[in-house]
Amino acid sequence: MSDPSSNAVLRGALDLSSLRNRPTAPTPASAPAGQPSESASRLIFDVTDQTFGEVLELSRTVPVVVDLWAEWCGPCKQLSPVLEKVVTELAGRVVLAKVDVDANPQLAQGFRAQSIPMVVALVAGQPVPLFTGAVPEQQVREVFAQLLQLASQHGVTGTVPLEGETDAPEEAAEPPLPPLHAEAFAAIEAGDYPRAISAYERALAENPRDADAQAGLGQVKLLDRVQGVDLGEARAAAAAAPHDVDAQLRVADLDVAGGHVDDAFGRLLDLFAAVDGDARSTVRDRLLELFGLVGDADPRVVSARRRLTSLMF
Repeated sequence: MSDPSSNAVLRGALDLSSLRNRPTAPTPASAPAGQPSESASRLIFDVTDQTFGEVLELSRTVPVVVDLWAEWCGPCKQLSPVLEKVVTELAGRVVLAKVDVDANPQLAQGFRAQSIPMVVALVAGQPVPLFTGAVPEQQVREVFAQLLQLASQHGVTGTVPLEGETDAPEEAAEPPLPPLHAEAFAAIEAGDYPRAISAYERALAENPRDADAQAGLGQVKLLDRVQGVDLGEARAAAAAAPHDVDAQLRVADLDVAGGHVDDAFGRLLDLFAAVDGDARSTVRDRLLELFGLVGDADPRVVSARRRLTSLMF
């Protein structure tokens, strides 16, 4: 994966469906999914293949940052203290779930952890790729701030009380979502992506400047396109037919969904240069859609857009 942008959290999705219904182990009330007894256990805990279901449920209340690491990984040892420091300072607004990829191969596979350290968030049960590699503390802070904004947009605004705290003060009620946004969100929760797409499209028909609807539409279209697609089969088909537009678009979608943004953009830009006519327009339109999904300020988008312009003129 490429280094992340400090200006935008990648709004993507990973296929964790095989882990959603996994039986979970009983968890003490003082620690959502981990074993440590100190106060940090509420905010920072280990998660396993068996306890991951608890973490998915917790992410419906508070954003969960997942740190995929291994004992042999030097950069992991550099990054983990930074993550723990920032999570602790956020005082319950975010929790940190640590995954030893060697001990938990199913989670490593589910998150497509091709390199570590890899950091992913979970918001309302949906994964959000953040970054890979040992990044600076300031960048971690910026990405976490954007994660909290994204979580707020999806109604995930809870906190985890720290040890020694009594009942938390009652939070102000969140304003209700606009009806079409609420319909889209309910459809996403139910896995009915076509209905969510329809709701967001109707919201945009009513207000073309609805940025939340535009962002939501891009995300759910990507989810709909990658749902049920086998990554291995898709890559094999694309390798066998380098100029097959549909095959290449499918792998690019999967790459963006998995956080491999540069790979996706590079694949589509190479394809754009190799085809012509309607195929060229199709590839350009998908690139523009993915640019909007990743974020116009993201340096990967800036670079890819520059190359696209040079290929067009």
